[in-house]
Amino acid sequence: MNTKIYVLHFPKETGDKPIICELVKKYDIEFNILKATILPGNDGVMVLELTGHKNNVKKSLEFLQNYGVKIEPISTIIRRDDQLCIQCGACTGICPTSALFVERPDMAVLFDPDKCTGCGLCVPVCPVRAMEVAMNQDILTLS
Repeated sequence: MNTKIYVLHFPKETGDKPIICELVKKYDIEFNILKATILPGNDGVMVLELTGHKNNVKKSLEFLQNYGVKIEPISTIIRRDDQLCIQCGACTGICPTSALFVERPDMAVLFDPDKCTGCGLCVPVCPVRAMEVAMNQDILTLS
């Protein structure tokens, strides 16, 4: 399964259409609306997390573009400063993907960036601020 976060810019003509619900029906996509401002008759903006097979996500993004939706992927990278980390484990309890975990028997707090979706929940719970978010937005190009 592939999970990515996108900023969607909706033209005012689409404000009253159930476009996102159609993604579930047509492309077997799961979605999580992180933030949205969409009103009928106005341009709208939505921050959306999409989860599904890579080809289904690509097809769903093409579907959105056909409605005139402009798409910007958000590439969020979580980094840990190992020099600052005190191995307290506070981040492991909040991490939804187990990218931060305790390795036994050493009780070392490890970070697997490949499992990380970039949700950023670990950042505010770290007492020494060893976790940080770096964001990189690129314009989406579908080939």
